[in-house]
Amino acid sequence: MPTPRGVDAQIARSWLLVNAGRPDDFEPAARSRADQVILDVEDAVDPANKAEARRGVVDWLETSGHTAWVRINDRTTSFWEDDVRELAHAAAAGSGLAGVMLAKTEAPEHVTETFDRLGGSLPVIALVESALGIEESVRIARARGAFRLAFGSGDYRRDTGTAADDLAMAYPRSRLVVASRIGGLPGPIDGPTVGSSHAVLREQSALTVALGLTGKLCLQTEQVPVINEVISPTQSDIAWAQDFLADFEARGRVVRDGSDLPRLGRARKIMNLATALGIVPSS
Repeated sequence: MPTPRGVDAQIARSWLLVNAGRPDDFEPAARSRADQVILDVEDAVDPANKAEARRGVVDWLETSGHTAWVRINDRTTSFWEDDVRELAHAAAAGSGLAGVMLAKTEAPEHVTETFDRLGGSLPVIALVESALGIEESVRIARARGAFRLAFGSGDYRRDTGTAADDLAMAYPRSRLVVASRIGGLPGPIDGPTVGSSHAVLREQSALTVALGLTGKLCLQTEQVPVINEVISPTQSDIAWAQDFLADFEARGRVVRDGSDLPRLGRARKIMNLATALGIVPSS
């Protein structure tokens, strides 16, 4: 049986994209510190090579003993049909397919049709990459089979002509955060940071956290430790949460004013994440 990765996908911070046309990269990615790995048969692969790359992905998932997600082609392309058919067979055979990331999601039907064609049990991450997708994000988040939302920031900028600066990109990110909350999903996954500067990556990962996103795509294994560190609760966060919860218990769980409830929610969220990540021991 495939061995699941250590960090549950609901709270996974780092999502490492791997070119499906480079099978030699699969094993190093699986052994990296990434919370989750995504084998990419969409943008990373030339159309002429997609069938070969897809077969390589399926073979690896069936034989490697590892688990991974697969980014599949969008619903409007002919490649989607082949992707879901072959991955459905792989899932039925007990492969290590954890779920799929659906490229260029623009409607809830894209998610539900993908979910149904894959057998109705594999989770679907809706990758939102366009103006239409952003505006439809609430409906997408409520779609049957939707697991998390993710932001395809590069394609969004190309679709809208938006600059890459923080102010210009705050709106689509916030829309995905709000949509995820309305849809009852975990926090969304932010787009990747291009380049090798760890200082820039750290700054952009901090912005991810500030806007309420709880994961981030990455393109290099070297980016993983920075993302994991920045998106994890800090020691000061954990200390505050522990102190607040201890005081809340000591006063008999009495809510003193309107500020207590949001603080209680934040404290519990911090402690649940810290415990799940192994930062503090479970009680």
